[in-house]
Amino acid sequence: MPIVSRTDRTPPWYEEGEEPDYRFSLANERTFLAWFRTGLALIAAALAVAQFVPPHARGTAGTVLGAVLAVVGSLLCGTAYFRWRAVQRAMRHRRPLPVPRLLPVLAAGAAVAGLGLLPLITRTP
Repeated sequence: MPIVSRTDRTPPWYEEGEEPDYRFSLANERTFLAWFRTGLALIAAALAVAQFVPPHARGTAGTVLGAVLAVVGSLLCGTAYFRWRAVQRAMRHRRPLPVPRLLPVLAAGAAVAGLGLLPLITRTP
């Protein structure tokens, strides 16, 4: 099956290999959107900590929690595209899918955020 030429704005790697089944490409896109949505949710949680938890109640733990949430969320949003591209290229060349490097970042960030909530939850007014 010949590869149909795309616009000039198409990255060169998109012309490599064979066009994968569109269902796999769409599944890859949905996964990208899920990673991105999770990153946005973490950034929104950081904003919520910064805006809605009073500074006297938040203390250092709340500030660190907000920072961790913002950093992990930003990393997820920033790296989701590169994951999507790596999977897309692997499918075009019929290679095994790359190991997801985002999972440890997300797991560690969620664990630190969960532990960071403990001082906010257990603090008495």
